[in-house]
This record gives sequence, structure tokens and C-alpha cells, in this order.
Amino acid sequence: MSTTAKPEQAATPHSEKRSAALFSVIAAFAVTLFKLLTGILTGSLGMLSEAAHSGIDLIAAGITLFSVQVSDRPADADHTYGHGKIESLSAAIESVLMLGSCVWILTEAIHRITHRQHLALNFSIWPFLALFLSITVDYTRSRKLHRIAAETRSEALEADAIHFRTDIWSSIAVLLGLVASFIGERYQIPQLELADPIAAIIVAGIILYVTWNLARRTIDALTDATPIETRAQTREMMRDVAAIDGVLSVDRIRTRRSGPDYFADVTLGLPRNLTFQRSEQITMAATAAVRRHLPGADVVVHSIPTADTAESLHDRIRAVASRSNLAIHDVSVQEYNHTLHVEQHLEVHEKMSLSAAHALVTQLESDIRREIPEISTILTHIESEPATIERPASAERDRQLEVRLRRCAQAFPEILDIHEVFVTRAHNNGADRIQVNCHCTLPDDLPMSKVHEIITALENAFKLDCPEVSRLLIHPEPATDNRR
Repeated sequence: MSTTAKPEQAATPHSEKRSAALFSVIAAFAVTLFKLLTGILTGSLGMLSEAAHSGIDLIAAGITLFSVQVSDRPADADHTYGHGKIESLSAAIESVLMLGSCVWILTEAIHRITHRQHLALNFSIWPFLALFLSITVDYTRSRKLHRIAAETRSEALEADAIHFRTDIWSSIAVLLGLVASFIGERYQIPQLELADPIAAIIVAGIILYVTWNLARRTIDALTDATPIETRAQTREMMRDVAAIDGVLSVDRIRTRRSGPDYFADVTLGLPRNLTFQRSEQITMAATAAVRRHLPGADVVVHSIPTADTAESLHDRIRAVASRSNLAIHDVSVQEYNHTLHVEQHLEVHEKMSLSAAHALVTQLESDIRREIPEISTILTHIESEPATIERPASAERDRQLEVRLRRCAQAFPEILDIHEVFVTRAHNNGADRIQVNCHCTLPDDLPMSKVHEIITALENAFKLDCPEVSRLLIHPEPATDNRR
């Protein structure tokens, strides 16, 4: 069910964006045509400037419709971050068109002010009807575009919504200019006859203001500047990520936007002795913290191994070895005469020569002293685990150990079964260290205190019977689990 529902859910925002953009194109075409005819019939520069402005709106709406169609395409091999930038590109083209119309309107308005003979107007009811219609249409589509842009985080639709909202004010300015021009001509007030070109200048100023804001946002998007809406949240994101258990530092959080999608790069300082599994858990928690502020964001977390102030001396020694991809064990630290002495075991490949192994150890000890200067001396035991196949004689000895273990277990009535017995042998200083691992079945309702008592007693009994065994490791299991 969930697999088939996802495409439908993804298609819904796209269809809403497309229908809103198509509605904007149709409305812009109708309003532009009506204003153009009215301006030609009346000779109003304010109305002609409004027609030019609406023509720019029509072109911008067409570009927006195209960008909406393309921007929602999924990422592909050539556009691994998706196609969201096409919305920013369409906004850049719209800015250039708006700037061109602004220059033309200003030029014509200044020309008409300096040549009064061009101020004759043919007054009628049509300019007022055109302006009222324009205000009504702009108000309707700006509200619809703003709502859908907020739901889908569409940069192109939001730019159109802001644009059409300012068109309302420019239409009101032209309306006031026409009224003032009519009053000036009717009552012979020359100053009011300049109201129409002055209204055109006001429209040009509004266009210039909208163009500047739109261009600034577009340039920020195309140059991957931090989105304005995320700048205030960055500090909160850093605080939430820093509060995650295991995060030592939040070195950097970078955000950028491509169309409706956000991308975040997070750099964290994590303890260098963390396991891969714990590091992955912290990474997932950091991703969730960022997405609480930026829903659906594509988050990439980069971790930097960092020395923790709470690290023990043993952890610091192991960290130095891990940097050289060396595994050390049985690390012990003693203090003599206020100086530290370290003993450690390093396992190397059985075919490595003594000179190569000694050079490896010398470099390791030098690195440890450089990072931990309080260490005075280091003694490294070089070991080699032979990769040999166990001989039948050794297998027979292991079988005898299993028999003796089962015989010891018979003394404990609570023990229902001994299985999965496994014997390991480790060569240490020329001697064998034998370890026996096994699974032990016990009643389900047996308290853990009693389980521990029985296991300890079995270990002691087995070691008395087989002193050559250095360790017995028992894994207790309930009877119901063993029957599965």
C-alpha cells in the first residue's frame, strides 16, 4: 500500500503548482489585452505602462509555467541535485524583463512631462473598469499563488505572488493618476495634468523595487547563498545537534536551496574511539535534528574523529594505533617513580620479517610518545598468529574436553543441556591458552541470581577437572528458546 501511495502523493503538489501557474498565464493574458486596448483608446501613459507591466507579467507567468513543469523532475545522472535551479533561472529572466519595462516607462514619463502637448487624454469609463478588473484578478491570483507556494515551497510561484501583490498598488497609483488628470483638465489645474505621467513614474518605482528584491533573492539562490529563511534557524540547528549524546562539537552547518528542496552539510566532531554502529546512530540523530527545522532536507553528515577530554590513557594509546591500522591488545600502564611505563601486545602477519616488524613497532611507539609525552617507556610484545589448519590430534583433545564438560554439568540438576561447545587455542609466549565456549540450557523461570550461581559453580568445577583450560565462557539460554 505504501509503495503505491508515494507516486500519488508526489504528483499532487506538482499538479497544484502546474494548475496555479496555468491560471496565472490565462489571467495575465486577459488583463494585458484589456489594459492595452484601454490605453490605446484613452491615450493614458499610466494605462499603457500598466499594460506593459501586465505584458511582463504574462511573459513571467509563461516562464513560471515552464519552470514548474521542469523543476519537479526527479534527479538524474546529469542533474544529481535535481532540477530545482530552473525556478531561480526563470526568476532571473523575469527580473531582466521587469527592469527593461521600468526603463521604458521612466523614459516615456519624463518625455511627456517635458512636452506638455502629449498630455491630452480621452476620458471614459473603460480605464477605470480595466483597473478594477486588474486589481480583482491580481488579488485573487496572488492569494492562490502564495498559498500553493507556501505548501510546495516553490520559489517561482512565490516570486509571482509577490509580483502580483505589488501590481495591486501600481494599479491604484494609475487609478489615482487618472482621477487627478481628469480633475486637472476639468478645472484647469495645470499641476494635476501631470498626475498621469507621475503615476507612471510611481509604477516604474514599484517595478524597480520588486525587481531589486526578486533579483537579490535570485542571485542568492543561483550562487548557493544561505537561504534567508534558514539563517535564523542555523543557530537552533547547531544547538539541537550539539545536544545529541556523543557529539563533541558542531564545526559547521551549511544550507542551500534548489527550488523547493533544501540541502544541508553538517560537520561533527565525534569521539575517535566510537564504533561504526554508534557513529551511524549519531549521524541519523543529527539528520533528524536538521530535518525538524528543514522538513525533507537532503542532509549529509561528515564526522571528524576527535580526542575527547574524557578519554582514558588506554583509549588514547589505542587511538594512536588505530590511525596506523594496527590492532593492539592487553595494554597495561604502570607508574614507577612518577613516570608511566606501558606494555602492549601487537599482532603482525606471520610472514612479516623481524626487521619489518621491528620498524613497525618503533614507528608506533614513537607516535604514542609524541601524542602522550607523559609516557616514559613502552614495551611492545610482537606476536604472530599462525594461520594453520587444526590437526586431528588437536580435534580429539577438544572432544575430550567437551566430554569432561558435560560430565561436570551432570552434577547440576538445573542444567538441562550443554550444546554448541567450541574450543579455541591461542599461542602466547610459546604456551597454549585454551578457552572453551558453550551454550547452557536452564529453566525459564530460574532467577538470574541463581543462574549466575550455577554458572560460576560449573566454571569452578570444570577448571578443577581440566586445569589446562584458562577460561570457560558460558552463554545461558531459556528452555523455550532452545526448543525453537
